[in-house]
Amino acid sequence: MSLDFRKRGAAALLAGAAALGLLATGCSSGGSAGGDTTTLVAYTGQAGDYQINFNPFSPSRIGALGTIYEPLFFHNKAEVSDPVPLLGTESSWSEDGTVLSVTLREDVKWSDGEAFTADDVVFTFDMIKNNPAINTGGFDGTVAAVDDTHVTLTFAEPSFVRGPDLLNTPIVPEHLWKDVNPAEDVMEQPVGTGAWLLEDFKPQAFTYKANPDYWGGEPAVKQIRFLALSGNQAGADAIAAGTVDWQTGPIPDIQNTNENFPNYDAYTQAQNQMVLSTCSSAEMGCEGPQTDPAVRQALYYAMDRSQINSLAFMDTASDMSPTFALTPSQDSFVSAAVAEKTVPMEPDTAKAAELLEAAGWTMGDDGVYEKDGERLSLTVEVVTGWTDYITAVDTITSQAAAAGIEIKAAQSSWNEWTDKKGKGNFQLAIDSLWQGPIADPYYLYAYFFESTSGAKVGEAAGNNYSRYSNPVVDEAMAALVQLPLDDPAARQPHFDAIQAEIVRDMPYIPILTGGTTSVWNTAKFTGWPSDDDLYAFPAVWSAMDAAEIFKQLEPKG
Repeated sequence: MSLDFRKRGAAALLAGAAALGLLATGCSSGGSAGGDTTTLVAYTGQAGDYQINFNPFSPSRIGALGTIYEPLFFHNKAEVSDPVPLLGTESSWSEDGTVLSVTLREDVKWSDGEAFTADDVVFTFDMIKNNPAINTGGFDGTVAAVDDTHVTLTFAEPSFVRGPDLLNTPIVPEHLWKDVNPAEDVMEQPVGTGAWLLEDFKPQAFTYKANPDYWGGEPAVKQIRFLALSGNQAGADAIAAGTVDWQTGPIPDIQNTNENFPNYDAYTQAQNQMVLSTCSSAEMGCEGPQTDPAVRQALYYAMDRSQINSLAFMDTASDMSPTFALTPSQDSFVSAAVAEKTVPMEPDTAKAAELLEAAGWTMGDDGVYEKDGERLSLTVEVVTGWTDYITAVDTITSQAAAAGIEIKAAQSSWNEWTDKKGKGNFQLAIDSLWQGPIADPYYLYAYFFESTSGAKVGEAAGNNYSRYSNPVVDEAMAALVQLPLDDPAARQPHFDAIQAEIVRDMPYIPILTGGTTSVWNTAKFTGWPSDDDLYAFPAVWSAMDAAEIFKQLEPKG
């Protein structure tokens, strides 16, 4: 149950007229973002006003994960490392993988002064189990409090692989949440155990303040302000103006950030795999040509990925496997039976035509394929202001036209885009699939390909918003749940089965692995991740990771 949704616009808004004035004048980057050396100003890509919601289980939340609501442990998906104890201090599995025992931290208080106990952990997991809309990982265990600082999670079958996600679940206070609908209710005044508290919310910005009673000690960064701008260009302008301390997104000539803006450095890591997501299943109510696997495969071969990388991503994107095993760190999981281990970088329009014509599509007089009176015309949903993705869609549009496929772009706010995906009211959406809590493809498959995380069109889906449903995949996933993570020989046949199905069906059409680049203010703060100390995935919109980074930073002033 991944609750770390990839929200490139996870939080942000302009703090006021003064900040707008700075952006308009284009002042140099020598200024101090926000004017306060203990305030960190962040921009995550949020385009348009915030709608208040700090419910950590809502897909439309704007913040609070990690910063306010903490999990039991932090798992670093950027590299192989031990979990960082948070609300939990120790965890262990029984030998048969059916019981996960967790020791909890003592003397922790919720920000309203109430004591944190094992009852809150039991309540949180029971709440998830009893609410299918937020139970995206299919949690079906039994949680029990042994005493105030010890809990057990018991399963009917071995469940080793569930550990990282379970331990990464945000814990909420029973005394405030017992009457909350976690799938639907808006949370305006979040109460958590984290290092920050909500100080102020406006549609243009919201601000956290340091929690003076935090169990780990009051953080050095006293305020975090998330701005909302109009999109990537505004974010780049803010870096040039020195009004933002951290953004994860494109700026011109990003490879020479420090030369162009001496107060800033840029850091890139490849993690999120960019896709054209499809509403793939006609059986689940999806409508349009994209429900035909041949169309999805044809689009896959129609792309000129070298051109997409150059025009849209400044050559910061990297290779990708159609199996969605992340390259190069997960190459060992790629099935030997997969013919193409990585995506083709150059287009193959002949292959696209062969696939379409074998599926009964014929070329129309206007140069667009058609079948049973339906033109092969598809609309791609993209968030307004995401200039890199908008450029990618524009580039794919011209490439697809050469293969007889018409692509149109539809821009909308992040909230509208999210709603369309969640309810299945889309044909294609450009997005990315994120990694799990550890370097293992099981988690991405569980998030995006298991049928339990899907839903019929019109109903709210979990992470599997493509509505993909395949009994072979579900069976293989059920088998993987029962196997220890350190038994590759036993696990690989199940990965082979999954990959054969998803490479053929392609409900998410692979583009490239996104080079996730953060630009941050090194003149104002120290302690940012680096190659020598990659203690968290460095993306401001990756909430749990960002929370750990915020805690590590020290103001220079």
